[in-house]
Amino acid sequence: MSNQLITIDGPTGSGKSTVSRLLAQRLHYHYLDTGAMYRAVGLAILRAGVSLHNKKEITRICDGLNIQFIHERDATKIYLDNEDVTKAIREPAIDLIASDVSALDNVRKVMTILQRKIGSQGPLVAEGRDMGTVVFPEAQYKFYIDASLEVRVDRRFQERQKRGESISRKKVKKDLIKRDNQDMNRHLSPLKPARNANRIDTTNLSPHQIVGKIIKDMVTKVQSSGVHACPPDGRRGSRLESDED
Repeated sequence: MSNQLITIDGPTGSGKSTVSRLLAQRLHYHYLDTGAMYRAVGLAILRAGVSLHNKKEITRICDGLNIQFIHERDATKIYLDNEDVTKAIREPAIDLIASDVSALDNVRKVMTILQRKIGSQGPLVAEGRDMGTVVFPEAQYKFYIDASLEVRVDRRFQERQKRGESISRKKVKKDLIKRDNQDMNRHLSPLKPARNANRIDTTNLSPHQIVGKIIKDMVTKVQSSGVHACPPDGRRGSRLESDED
């Protein structure tokens, strides 16, 4: 099963969400946005008015959550207890609470179990912050993508402007740095490259160029193992050729 798992980790603004979606479409794999899962948990906790210090109540909420990903054409929607919360979890109020929630060991335990269950159901591109280090350490293909701070701030700023938010670039940068610090310095499953992950600097690359590089790296890894074939795509009996982007 490990050869049907691709993990892509990285910080906010690195481009991992866009790249993971494109790669999953290209390979005909399922796409798992684990960040959206933690955002959904954060939304549920926020709606319930529960303190992040109330571990017992948070565990109860997590155990009772029904989180589903519904793939519709080229889009993936996330449902929380049968409610489409795709837009709701992208609200600014959820940005930092998602990081706070993801640092709670009881939440991560429940989410890791669910993520591994999803990973056992078929070919998967798993995007997050600890996919290659904790959730799927056995994955054959692991990537860690990053970009310069200024480029990540620009990407995040443009994204929030497109959502119609009135926010300064300075505030976006401040929030992003805070999120980086929370993610990289938490004691449980901190954001870091897996030991055997291929690292890609996306600063000067387009999403399609990054996908091409990932596919090329996968092909190279398969060939270096002595098997002269390209990595399979998600369609039975089909193989994917390398791109030269």
